[in-house]
Amino acid sequence: MIIGEYSQKISEKNRTAFPGKFREELGSKLVITKGYEGCLVIMSPAQWEEMVSDNVSGPFVSELIRDTRRFLLGGASEIDLDPQGRFVIPAYLKTYSGLIEEAVYVGLGTWVELWSRENWDEKRKDVESRSSVIGEKLSKTNG
Repeated sequence: MIIGEYSQKISEKNRTAFPGKFREELGSKLVITKGYEGCLVIMSPAQWEEMVSDNVSGPFVSELIRDTRRFLLGGASEIDLDPQGRFVIPAYLKTYSGLIEEAVYVGLGTWVELWSRENWDEKRKDVESRSSVIGEKLSKTNG
């Protein structure tokens, strides 16, 4: 299972290292795309295929489907990790996510989110401050 939080520097050439623990789970060929709330999402090609078939299928005539495809698929890129686990963050994804000097990788079970340090600190504080409310809403949804 993909869990934990890891920080890595971003080089002047937009290169960063994917955490070794996550490489063990996901491999060295990955898909990176825009995520919600300004993060990036990284997953294996198999997980990518599953996510796309589960969440982006539907009729071409649906504007919601087209916009979701534009956001997720249009924003996606395949990445190959080098022997040290490094990859170059595509410029358009770096701009979207606000990544500058420090990247924060967050393992969320089956995928990894990649955040700028500033955006992650803000999001983490928000989630932590609402954790009991979120838990309450989930218990009502699932119960």
